[in-house]
Amino acid sequence: MKRLFTVFLLVFGCFEVFGQQHNMSKQYVPAGDPAVEQKIANWQDLKFGLFMHWGTYSQWGVVESWSICPEDEGWTQRRGPYGATYNGYKAAYENLQTTFNPTKFNPEKWAKAAKDAGMKYVIFTTKHHDGFCMFDTKETDYKITSSKTPFSSNPRSNVTKEIFNAFRKDNFMVGAYFSKPDWHTENYWWPYFPPKDRNVNYDPKKYPDRWQKFKDFTYNQISELMSDYGKVDILWLDGGWVRPKSSVDTTIDWQRGIKFDQDIDMPKIAAMGRQKQPGLIVVDRTVAGKYENYTTPEQEVPEVPLDHPWESCITIGNSWSYVPGDHYKSVQQIVQLLVKIVSRGGNLLMNIGPGPDGDWDPVAYERLQGISRWMKINGEGIYASQSVAPYSTGNIYYTKAKNSNTIYAFALSDQEKVVLPATVSVKLKDIKKVKKVTLLGSAQSLKWKQVADGIDINIPAKLQKASGLNEAAGFKIVY
Repeated sequence: MKRLFTVFLLVFGCFEVFGQQHNMSKQYVPAGDPAVEQKIANWQDLKFGLFMHWGTYSQWGVVESWSICPEDEGWTQRRGPYGATYNGYKAAYENLQTTFNPTKFNPEKWAKAAKDAGMKYVIFTTKHHDGFCMFDTKETDYKITSSKTPFSSNPRSNVTKEIFNAFRKDNFMVGAYFSKPDWHTENYWWPYFPPKDRNVNYDPKKYPDRWQKFKDFTYNQISELMSDYGKVDILWLDGGWVRPKSSVDTTIDWQRGIKFDQDIDMPKIAAMGRQKQPGLIVVDRTVAGKYENYTTPEQEVPEVPLDHPWESCITIGNSWSYVPGDHYKSVQQIVQLLVKIVSRGGNLLMNIGPGPDGDWDPVAYERLQGISRWMKINGEGIYASQSVAPYSTGNIYYTKAKNSNTIYAFALSDQEKVVLPATVSVKLKDIKKVKKVTLLGSAQSLKWKQVADGIDINIPAKLQKASGLNEAAGFKIVY
């Protein structure tokens, strides 16, 4: 994941910020395992999840990992007192381990706020590209539980275990984000050569023993996560440049920079994961095939439904990791993003970056409280729903209840308070007879008129001016 900048593209009314590009046109390959297929179906019903990028970098308030990558891109710029030289900066960055002490860490507080907001699953960064492990790995001392790290003396220092346990107790589906590349280990960025970009800095075919050590290191760390951290539902693998050379998609800019074959034996990793965690969903993001069980468009919303399971991962602010004074999206923006994504059949994975003290910015809690108020009224049209044509017309977005003849039409408001017109026109295809129409959050009965391409709903005058609703109004149509 990359630092976000203020370059925006309009995607049917929603923001897209340049991130990891995906080719979503590639053919989806089903997992072929009934237990995995069932878990994917269960995950698709959840619709709304929490993502958390957290590591030592939060102390500087800088982009996660990318500032130690020797590429000349916007998100890799080195700033601050150590920025003059690459080696000096990397040494100072890695020394952040010795001052990381997030004493306000309280995952139960996060789980409660997320649950109240209607979130149903969590993905946590157990290790990002910089290689710092937020779990008690035996493979390296570059970890939060190392004696070099002040927080290691805290009884909750194994934060991955604590987070998974806290969210699991609140019935969340639990996912482990794990970076396949590791810019700290000598078997990925070998100190004999200087790193030149995000990729491995030696030819694995020329030095197969070193690459095998890296494969073993990666396998062993994932095995630890699958063995020692309770039930894990999703293995969310980032760093798509670590892939077989044969899978490189040259239509994607960043993939054209992959010079070497970086095959880490995904069949072996997935088999181990599913032996330890039956039904495990594997998300080898951007590597099309049987180990990308769902796709992950980053900071974007597809304009039409995709023909396979997918989730948009989107930040609550402008950055994936904690940045002091970050600009947070409004409740209105977040709710409407959720509606748009769900109307296209996807899930929203919303990222909140914890700070160096181990807590979220107070603004994040405020936003979740606002989302909670909306979801308590409208959640029935979000969870366990499917996309339904015409998906959206104007400011109205449609979902269909999975197992009943019920369609929800969400009218997005152009302001926080919903002001309804005298007539709301809902376009419904192939619906012969409507039995009942209600407005979620209102006890007042509504009248409607069947027209050629749907129904026109009459809104009483009092309800037009004082619906008491915010962000979006949800109409429930039973047929």
